[in-house]
Amino acid sequence: MNIENTQSQMRKGILEFCILSIIRRGEAYPSDIVEEMKAANLNIFEGTLYPLLTRLKNADMLTYRWVESNSGPPRKYFSLTEKGDAFYKELESTWNELANAVNTLANKTNGLGDNPNQ
Repeated sequence: MNIENTQSQMRKGILEFCILSIIRRGEAYPSDIVEEMKAANLNIFEGTLYPLLTRLKNADMLTYRWVESNSGPPRKYFSLTEKGDAFYKELESTWNELANAVNTLANKTNGLGDNPNQ
């Protein structure tokens, strides 16, 4: 088994939730999302982010608005729609259930005392 592949798959599984978590706090510009993800040690490239944002927008989870920039082309800022907020809440519930279940299993000790591998 390849540990890097397993780690990558785990990160991909939570990517949408993390991105929506950032946008849920307020309008977000894609490069700011990338920087915040990197600061949290969840590296993502714009080449990965933009298709995901487009897919979420096409599913009516996100909307955007253009903002003129003093230092270049207009910027696209994303925000959650009502549908996106409801989707986020479902993901949050699922995440909490999964995190609790994983923590329970990962931290469980054998109370029988007969496991030599403890």
